[in-house]
Amino acid sequence: MANADNIKGQGFHTNPDRINKDGRPKGIPNSSKRLARLLELVQRKKNPVTGEMEDFTTIELMDMAQISKSLKGDTRAYDALLDRLEGKARQVIDANFKSIQVLSLDPLADAPTDNSPS
Repeated sequence: MANADNIKGQGFHTNPDRINKDGRPKGIPNSSKRLARLLELVQRKKNPVTGEMEDFTTIELMDMAQISKSLKGDTRAYDALLDRLEGKARQVIDANFKSIQVLSLDPLADAPTDNSPS
């Protein structure tokens, strides 16, 4: 079993200069910075509207692919575009109940019985 004697000198550094408070190796950016860098990469592709070769970022190519899918009749792609442009529609659920009906199922009976309080 682990105790203070047999784990002495193991584990985390106590030297403040060697402690990495971010929890990842030094020099590696966090995932949001890595993703932002990938989305900003520029590629030379054919513009589907004009037909000419142009420079597009990855995010622009993804947007054009989503628009292309929605124009071909993909309703999920269309819904995703609307959610991105106008925001997702808010749905309100009314959870106020006036009475509760309790049903018990008898395995020997053909139909459930009503045991609701009167």
